[in-house]
Amino acid sequence: QVQLVESGGGLVQAGGSLRLSCATSGSIFSIYNMAWYRQAPGKQRDLVAAITIGLSTNYADSVKGRFTISRDNAKNTVNLQMNSLKPEDTAVYYCAAFRYGMTYWGQGTQVTVSS
Repeated sequence: QVQLVESGGGLVQAGGSLRLSCATSGSIFSIYNMAWYRQAPGKQRDLVAAITIGLSTNYADSVKGRFTISRDNAKNTVNLQMNSLKPEDTAVYYCAAFRYGMTYWGQGTQVTVSS
């Protein structure tokens, strides 16, 4: 079973950038499809970006052109580069791993974008 630990969240002004990282352990990272989700207060958890084992990527329309997901199989990490941040990007960001119908979650990291 894979364990996930997110880092890199924080407070940033609108227009700024942050880079989130998700470190994995406990299993072979390269066999999992990975994704970042976010959940704002009072809202559901939504997909932000995903990357497959074959490096195909998918993004929510609201972040296309601003966010980039990547993975480093040698370092067992998946990253989310977030540029041109907006106040509406404020949320807890969660890393997720998928395999054989199972989903594994990290504990989340807070991103706050001030206007």
